[in-house]
Amino acid sequence: MQCSFSLQGVCPSCPLASTSYAQQIKQKDDALRSLFSEHHPQQWLAPVESAETGYRNKAKMVVLGAAHEPCLGIQTQSALDKTIKPVSLCRCALYPADMQDLLLYIEQWIRRAGIPPYNLVKKKGELKFVLLTRSENTGEFMLRFVMRSHTAIERIENNLADLLAAFPAIKVVSVNIQPVHMARLEGEEEIFLTDAHYLLEQFNHVPLVVRPKSFFQTNPKVAERLYATAKNWVSEVKPASMWDLFCGVGGFALHCAEEVEQVTGIEIEPEAIASAKRSAEMMGVNNLDFAALDSTSFTQSNEAAPELVLVNPPRRGIGEALCQQLNTFAPKHIIYSSCNPQTLEKDLTRLTGYKVMKFQWFDMFPHTDHVEAMVLLERI
Repeated sequence: MQCSFSLQGVCPSCPLASTSYAQQIKQKDDALRSLFSEHHPQQWLAPVESAETGYRNKAKMVVLGAAHEPCLGIQTQSALDKTIKPVSLCRCALYPADMQDLLLYIEQWIRRAGIPPYNLVKKKGELKFVLLTRSENTGEFMLRFVMRSHTAIERIENNLADLLAAFPAIKVVSVNIQPVHMARLEGEEEIFLTDAHYLLEQFNHVPLVVRPKSFFQTNPKVAERLYATAKNWVSEVKPASMWDLFCGVGGFALHCAEEVEQVTGIEIEPEAIASAKRSAEMMGVNNLDFAALDSTSFTQSNEAAPELVLVNPPRRGIGEALCQQLNTFAPKHIIYSSCNPQTLEKDLTRLTGYKVMKFQWFDMFPHTDHVEAMVLLERI
């Protein structure tokens, strides 16, 4: 990928951009084989590759600059005079063309609406982030403005008609209030400015509801293959029932519902569970239960586990407590999907009495060192 932002050292997001894609795949595969060599996977399946550009369905853009010259991008420092200036990343090649066009328009729309970007150093201004999500299935968008307070919402409302007229594909618009500076971009309060509150995505004929605060994979084409693979693995081992822990919007559970008599999905984020339940209603299936609970606490409140447990945790992994609980329950099979191979490997060491039957990785994040890896474990 010939990315000027990467070549000029402006944006560090794609450290492998100057490496050929075939070489990227080989480097990642070699590194993973080395990392998991002691677990002796019985089957090492071919990686699922991605498109090199235009694959992302989400943009999390920092709003920089001033009200008269806003910028969605990144701050860079001149090597000559050490001055710091914002650089727009709206034309990032990772986004589809229509997404790039919309981001560029939003940049100018913010200027016309007179919405002051938030300045972290001066602690002044209002607009912190623009969060944009695109449905691969419909081409529709969910647009969220993360604001420091309610002060400038009226400016968004007064200019919203022009934005929606220019881009009718925008289905959902909301304002999120985040009054403090912290690692989490979003605050608790979400104010919808449209009648629609969610996007509808579809993977492998399974409808998936995407709401503002629910986690959703960033590479829809590869995610579709990930869910289909999990469904095939479940079909092969034929469990009577299963848990889907850290289930998000229910992607795995909804895909596997046809293969299992009873599926329970657990996710701590209530919005994600609301999305999963809505998808189940659309599918008309009645063998799915979803609950907004902590996954570790949920397992500890049960006396036994089903024949198969699927886990898809955040980067930190499932951790020692949940590993110990699964060791105690000893389900016949575990499917572990992970966006962090290092924590996956650590958790595999903690899960005693299991052998790795299948290992496959999915290039969810081209031009980076990150991958999505999935393993099928069988009780010895």
